[in-house]
Amino acid sequence: MSGPFDARAFVANLPRRPGVYRMYGADDSILYVGKAQRLRDRVGSYFSPRNLAPKVAALVAQIARVEVTVTNSETEALLLEYNLIKEHRPRYNILLRDDKSFPYILLRTSHDFPRFLSYRGPRHRDGRYFGPFPNASSVNEMLAQIQKLFRIRNCRDSFFANRSRPCLQYQIGRCTAPCVGLISREDYARDVAAAVDLLEGRGGEIERAFVARMEEAAAKLEFEKAAQIRDQLAALRDIQAQQVVTAGSDRDVDVFAIAGEPTEFAVSAMIVRGGRNLGTSTSFPTAVLAEPEEALSSFLMQYYGACEPPREVYVNLTLPDAGPLAAALAGRAGRQVDVSRPARGLAARWVALTAENAAQALRMRRAQRDGVAEMRAALAAALDLPASPARMECFDISHTGGEGTVASCVVFGPDGPLKKDYRRFNITGVAPGDDYGALRQALERRYTRIRSGELAPPDLLLIDGGRGQVNEVRAILAPLGFEGLRLVGVAKGADRRPGQERLFVYGEEAPRVLDAASPALRLVQRIRDEAHRFAITGHRRRRARRFNESVLESVPGLGPAKRRALIRHFGGLQGVLKAAAADLERVAGIGPALAQTLYDHLHPGA
Repeated sequence: MSGPFDARAFVANLPRRPGVYRMYGADDSILYVGKAQRLRDRVGSYFSPRNLAPKVAALVAQIARVEVTVTNSETEALLLEYNLIKEHRPRYNILLRDDKSFPYILLRTSHDFPRFLSYRGPRHRDGRYFGPFPNASSVNEMLAQIQKLFRIRNCRDSFFANRSRPCLQYQIGRCTAPCVGLISREDYARDVAAAVDLLEGRGGEIERAFVARMEEAAAKLEFEKAAQIRDQLAALRDIQAQQVVTAGSDRDVDVFAIAGEPTEFAVSAMIVRGGRNLGTSTSFPTAVLAEPEEALSSFLMQYYGACEPPREVYVNLTLPDAGPLAAALAGRAGRQVDVSRPARGLAARWVALTAENAAQALRMRRAQRDGVAEMRAALAAALDLPASPARMECFDISHTGGEGTVASCVVFGPDGPLKKDYRRFNITGVAPGDDYGALRQALERRYTRIRSGELAPPDLLLIDGGRGQVNEVRAILAPLGFEGLRLVGVAKGADRRPGQERLFVYGEEAPRVLDAASPALRLVQRIRDEAHRFAITGHRRRRARRFNESVLESVPGLGPAKRRALIRHFGGLQGVLKAAAADLERVAGIGPALAQTLYDHLHPGA
């Protein structure tokens, strides 16, 4: 479109019908996507002289053109708005920071002795799904309860298929050892059915069944079995006492509450399944322009893009588009969905509790941010920086005797860790124990990408080490164009206790020693410890993979892909060692000749 954008002429030609509008900047990027019940009125409000809100003025000043799409209904406009936000992620729209799917518990029903496992992702795998749960810890807690109460196996199918005797889980009373036939298929299925009842909120039925089985065992003088069922019954009652259960209710409900103001919101979600509160989770969506009602509606559309809504959704605000929102969610679920703000009763108490959680989460987030801001300012003063560092990176190296070397890079921003920007580097081609060489390889890979514009450069670079590491890093960064980057080495004190760190600033002869209680030192310690944790976690994973494959690497003709296929097929190295040559042939890519070679190599003299 040539010439400046004529807002008055554009708005005058808009229809008073439902639709979606898209606002574009000079670089043709989408700034904002919105929906409207009447396009002319809604779009015109942005350009009205009475609309003096700074946030709106900031958007309007960047608009180069506007496009609209007329829809048949407000519900259709809501769905189109959601799809456009998901595709283009405009910076002025509400955006969820965490795109991970929500966790479920999956029961793999295809196995004779099925197990329950934690699962994320699309629900395409065969089996029964229970959830969603608010977070992974809720899933893990429920799985632990299932294993404790019903002694359901938790091992992988490949591990299960290769057992010749019960494992430790059986010894500690957490499994009935179906892998070696210590429980019948019928009895195991009864335990699985009871676990399903617990997941679906039918705890009373399980309790009555336990009481009947205990009395039956006692009548048959099977006192040991009766005592075991008694202990299970006591554990079940303890679990029920710890959970918030609605007496006489088996409702599935999601409760949402929003707290805060534009530019800073917290949305808390409470999930109730079978009348049982499964817990809460809190998100902090970015929303520059939206008012709380609009932000909450947009949040719900994005939230239910990853999971199916229940029949009842409660919110803490009266949403102007509650009807179209409910219709849109019902279209996805294939059944009626009600979105409402309850005024009384149990539902109102749920909403009040969720609103309190949202407000508390927002207070804690602000307090944490204020604490980080204080530490960043103190660090700037301690290192003579012109301003508080907005982006800090720290590198660390981890290995065991020079084996499995991994370098880590962690990134901290104004609010703390930026975990999406963390990176690990598997180091290859350097002499064992050569930390300088490992640093060189990791930094060259990282800062070559930063120089090309793929990543944002830091204001401060921390290295876990002393003057030697700092000088080495400087020699690496200078040819890449980062000679002006503030560079600091963090070395432990004489007895390696926290609070004795020495800071080696590049270009200074003597190290700086900060007070042990200094906020600046606390921030340095936090970043350094996070880099160390991230590095050692990656090293342990790499070393574990190396251990599993090391024996197989010396087999002629057995490449990495075939080694991985063997490990997956047999569930680990122990399964491969136990396999006969005929069993090895069944693995994809392993022919008769290679199977025999592998068997001979693993069993010399056999």
